[in-house]
Amino acid sequence: MSKPFAVAILGAGLGSRFKSKQAKLLHEAGGRKLIEHAVGTAAKLSSSKIFVIVGYQANEIQRAITEADGKPGGGKVYFLLQDKQLGTGHALKCGRKELMVAAPLLLVYCGDTPLLRPETLRKFITYHRKSKATATVMTTIMADPSGYGRMVRSADGQVSAIVEHKSASAEIRTIREVNTGIYCFDTKELFSQLDRLKPDRLTGEYYLTDVISGLRQEGKHVKGYPIDDEREVMGVNTRIELAQADALLQARKAIEIMLGGVTIMQPESVRIDPDVEIGSDTILEPGAMLLGSTRVGRNCRIGAYSRITNSRIEDGVTILQCSVVADSIIKREASVGPFAHIRTGTEVGPQAKIGNFVEVKKSKIGPGTKAGHLTYLGDAIIGDYVNVGAGTITCNYDGENKHTTIIENNVFIGSGTELVAPTLIGRNAYVGAGSTITKNVPADALALARTHQVLKLGWVKQRKQKPKAKAKK
Repeated sequence: MSKPFAVAILGAGLGSRFKSKQAKLLHEAGGRKLIEHAVGTAAKLSSSKIFVIVGYQANEIQRAITEADGKPGGGKVYFLLQDKQLGTGHALKCGRKELMVAAPLLLVYCGDTPLLRPETLRKFITYHRKSKATATVMTTIMADPSGYGRMVRSADGQVSAIVEHKSASAEIRTIREVNTGIYCFDTKELFSQLDRLKPDRLTGEYYLTDVISGLRQEGKHVKGYPIDDEREVMGVNTRIELAQADALLQARKAIEIMLGGVTIMQPESVRIDPDVEIGSDTILEPGAMLLGSTRVGRNCRIGAYSRITNSRIEDGVTILQCSVVADSIIKREASVGPFAHIRTGTEVGPQAKIGNFVEVKKSKIGPGTKAGHLTYLGDAIIGDYVNVGAGTITCNYDGENKHTTIIENNVFIGSGTELVAPTLIGRNAYVGAGSTITKNVPADALALARTHQVLKLGWVKQRKQKPKAKAKK
């Protein structure tokens, strides 16, 4: 793999069988767009250059790759434009100038093969070089090869032609070895053939498979490289195949995580994105979703049907069922949920508790603080060992601007309290239940903000004795 080679990824088509206005390669499987998988695989090969041939929704595909910069699937990629989609051969011809000088060897594959592994491609390139072939085609044996191009081999085992299913005779259709659409080419010989390629009589398209026949006619060596697992090279051409690829990618990630010491209950129900990391002895309950760049520590428990996105969960944390955490930090041994919502910009301190039906937004919660029930904490800074009673609300929005509520250490907030920001509750203060606090509360004070209770004895009986007003005519 030390000798230079370049990668060309074919990604110009719409994908009409998806029945979508969005280009096929922008659809997601396994937590990434199809084109991100394709480029990410190439990025792990140490190639000299990576080219993506774009056409339909070219700007959107370029943006998807650019936004993935710094992650697998991102980085330095060169884009070549196929302004008219006239087949796979035409796609490479559109990049003739750039590809010819990129490297003496060119690896070509389609952008809709998200299950393709870098290690498989490394072995493929090594085989191509050792065999000294002009071109090598990756193949696989399929139980049902319908719709795929068949590999026709000569007596010496070389590939003599690739015959598309619709053009194949009954005898050729019995061949189960199929073309995967993954190739290694001697770059100079490839473009020599592409320069002479003729369009198909029926479609007017230029097919890369015709290059194989052309090379064989000139006596060049063309090899076939079979791989065992047909699923790895499956192309995604329909929504059904997208779902199948997604399930396989999710299964791969679950296996990787479990081998790292994590328990997953019902792995088929859990979603874990490719960049997620989870520490050993953590337990994932059924239906849990860990998305984006989430990091989960050791000895955690993630409850059923919880969703965690781009967040850091430290060691020993418990996320109870049906909770949502996004772009936040949950520190060691804290507890969240059930049915809690931790929104962007929140930090929950060590051993803190955010309980059922509590929503926290852009707030810092100190160590040991508890907000157990039915509470909203927004734009708040809450100190250590604060007790926030059920039904407490930080009234942070005045219709135009957001304001901050500060609650210092060891404060007790009674149930049903409204804290109208900006407000500061001083250290060790108590706020009586049912209060509406509009002014700062000094340290060690008790704050009560209620109207006086009024009792009218016998009021209900008197009301019932009043004659009902006659209905107006």
